[in-house]
Amino acid sequence: MFYSKKLLLSWGALFLLSLNVLAQNSGILKGQIVDSQTSEPMSFASVKIFQNQKLITGNVSNDKGDFEFTLPKGKYTFEIEFVGYRKYTSPEIELNSSILEVGQVKLFSSDKALDELVVQAEKSSMELSLDKRVFNVGKDLANRGGSASDILMNIPSVTVEPDGGIKLRGSQNVRILIDGKPSGMVSFKGGAGLRQLQASMIERVEVITNPSARYEAEGQAGIINIILKKDSKSGFNGSFEVITGNPANFGIGANVNYRHKKVNFFVNYGLAYRKNPYRGDTYQEVTVQDSVKILSQTNSGTVSGFDNNIRGGLDYYFSEKSILTASYLFSRAGGKRHTLNIYDDYLNTLSNPLRSIGRIQNEQEKEPMSEYVLSYKKEFNKKGQELNAQFRFLDHFENSDQVFTQNSTLPNGSMDTPNTFVQTSVNDEFEKQYLLQLDYVHPFAKDGKFEMGARTSLRNMVNDYVVNDVTPTGEVPIAWLDNYFIYKEDISAAYGIISNKTKKVSYQIGLRAETTNVSTTLRKTNEVNPRNYANLFPSAHFTYSLNKDNSLQLSYSRRIRRPVYNDLSPFMTLSDSRNFFSGNPNLNPEYSDVIELGHLVNFEKGSVTSSVYYRNTKDNIFSIRRVDSNGFSTSMPENLNSEKAYGLEFTSNYAPVKWWKLDFNFNLFHADIDGSNIEAQYVTKTNSWFARQTSRFILPKGFDMQLRTNYDAAQKTAQGSRKGILFFDYSLKKDIWNKKGSLNFSVLDIFNSRWMRTISKGPGFYTVSNRQFRPRQINLTLSYRLKQ
Repeated sequence: MFYSKKLLLSWGALFLLSLNVLAQNSGILKGQIVDSQTSEPMSFASVKIFQNQKLITGNVSNDKGDFEFTLPKGKYTFEIEFVGYRKYTSPEIELNSSILEVGQVKLFSSDKALDELVVQAEKSSMELSLDKRVFNVGKDLANRGGSASDILMNIPSVTVEPDGGIKLRGSQNVRILIDGKPSGMVSFKGGAGLRQLQASMIERVEVITNPSARYEAEGQAGIINIILKKDSKSGFNGSFEVITGNPANFGIGANVNYRHKKVNFFVNYGLAYRKNPYRGDTYQEVTVQDSVKILSQTNSGTVSGFDNNIRGGLDYYFSEKSILTASYLFSRAGGKRHTLNIYDDYLNTLSNPLRSIGRIQNEQEKEPMSEYVLSYKKEFNKKGQELNAQFRFLDHFENSDQVFTQNSTLPNGSMDTPNTFVQTSVNDEFEKQYLLQLDYVHPFAKDGKFEMGARTSLRNMVNDYVVNDVTPTGEVPIAWLDNYFIYKEDISAAYGIISNKTKKVSYQIGLRAETTNVSTTLRKTNEVNPRNYANLFPSAHFTYSLNKDNSLQLSYSRRIRRPVYNDLSPFMTLSDSRNFFSGNPNLNPEYSDVIELGHLVNFEKGSVTSSVYYRNTKDNIFSIRRVDSNGFSTSMPENLNSEKAYGLEFTSNYAPVKWWKLDFNFNLFHADIDGSNIEAQYVTKTNSWFARQTSRFILPKGFDMQLRTNYDAAQKTAQGSRKGILFFDYSLKKDIWNKKGSLNFSVLDIFNSRWMRTISKGPGFYTVSNRQFRPRQINLTLSYRLKQ
């Protein structure tokens, strides 16, 4: 016992001696961070301590702007950073006493820095990397005054069909996200819904052709992620836009940001009125025994109305490494649609008419949508360690009231009574979606990191649909066009990724698990169709650096396309009484294995990426057209056996001289399509390609000019072919108001040549269709930038 007490006293004395020695060989470095203009303390600014240019420690200032470090005596430098302010780097200081007070350290806002030093530099319109390509929207002159759909039309690897459908490398199976998450804008209308989002609200577009396990597995061809504008510079800043155009395109846009201390407010607003004319024609032959029924159809019409989008929110900075963001997006689209379809029926030859039918559609539509987002981002002191959490709620509604007036006459001029009538239709669609996502990154070793995350998404959608015959006694529902469709979706996922690199080789290997529970119900007929399945989606990316400007990457991922609401809804469109479109409740998901070998080279005046890719798809989803003996067609998605596609793509940006910039994209691909499970003749091989070339010229006196050529070559399909599309765009910009503003003139589709032309063949029918969904567009846009 005596020896234990003696030992304890010895250890205590040694501990006190150590504290004394430590105190003699260390000191306290302290100071306060303030704003250079207001002298107000700056809370939660990042402070890093360096010795011999090596990071020793770091922390953030407290709510009074004070910082304090206990350090061994010696020589140090320190850096202070705060979003919206110039970084401060101290001269070398010597800590040789118990306390060293550096006093107030003043930070200058980035706006003040611009007053002192004018830097003329332009962010590249296209930033290339092996796993992602980023396109900065504001640098493309053709985007001014347009919509999100117009922007995608100008993105390499992406083609926008005249009807609004989106393709990536020739495939319609592409996942479209806004700010990294699904959006209600594409829920009911697919890619065509992006026409309601103004281009002025968009910062950039990311194209990911072979995503890792970090991303949801949806989208065989890859992911298109549209990023909306948001800034965080100190003070008040923003951009404003006024648009006029022909056909009618009138709008205003504003993107405003205000940062004060720990709070950052942001607002995006866009209001546009558009009146879009469209037209088309169809020729069809249907063979029934020894006779041929011929249809010659023309259609024309206009869609007009307002698109109104506002997004507002705030960032709260607990510190520069701990940020809580809340935002709200309200979108309201709607207006009027007027369509005239004329059907001329013939028997055997065009000299033997049967009847002529005129059908008028008048539609009133409104589509309000609300989206609530709450997110949190935490960066830890360890470089690369990060936590992100997000919750989203989407509340979406669409109402469509339609009146169809049809009149038919016989060749002798008398009324064709059975084909003369009036119908009405009411179509109400509702969507609610809840999404919760958590992502964490943990670094290890020098360059390694482990990523993990989880996500769950709940989505409920309903469609209350009825078509009525208008009779002298009132409106009578048509039994087979009166039902209530319920769609429920529950998708949960978890993933893990490990990555690391050596001197020349880096790798990333991931695995994503997803469970899917989808059910559809036709309430009035009590038809229930549940689908439950679970899948594993591996991914792997290997990069070899040949030198600092030359890299190779080999990647693999497994992808899925789930049949969703539009694919499964059995309700048929009725605007065209001869051509019906619907979903298919019995549709199965399609799966793809995607392999890509990419090469990136950077050089002094530009960069080039080249890729060879292969996609092997099972249960390929394709819209099959069927025509009955009366010449009435029905198109609905069905599962084909498979599609195997491989291709070669080049994307480059190049500035041969300071005043001339070139962007070029070329994609050549081959596809083997097997639809023999539906019809033996639905087997084909196709070779196709598309190219886009943009030249931008920096001219004297503040002028910029841009020319773009777009060509999408002909392509065979399981049922026929699509003809080639060639069109040209022109833009001219003039800087005004000391480069704080600009006037932009653009002509999209100069020669009015952007038509969708298709040929469809099947048992007993042959159909040729031509459609122009949007004619040549002329826009004039005035822009003003405040402290940007």
